[in-house]
Amino acid sequence: YREIREVLFREWDPIGVQAMRGAEDEYDAYVPVLGSMVIARKSVNELFEHLLWLETEHMGLAADRQRTQRVAEKLVNLRP
Repeated sequence: YREIREVLFREWDPIGVQAMRGAEDEYDAYVPVLGSMVIARKSVNELFEHLLWLETEHMGLAADRQRTQRVAEKLVNLRP
């Protein structure tokens, strides 16, 4: 989960809080579900769709599909 947390904060960061001191826990609420998806060997596309939903529907932001795709691929590669 630590690695997922780092990927979300350092590479995904759709609201742009990475430079803010003390914001390292901003995406922690998403780690358990994403961790379960990684452990369950969900596909890159399933992770991509979930991240995209978080960005657009949950947060109400415009999506950066290229960034989201890269993050989904990185998450899949964290599999044990």
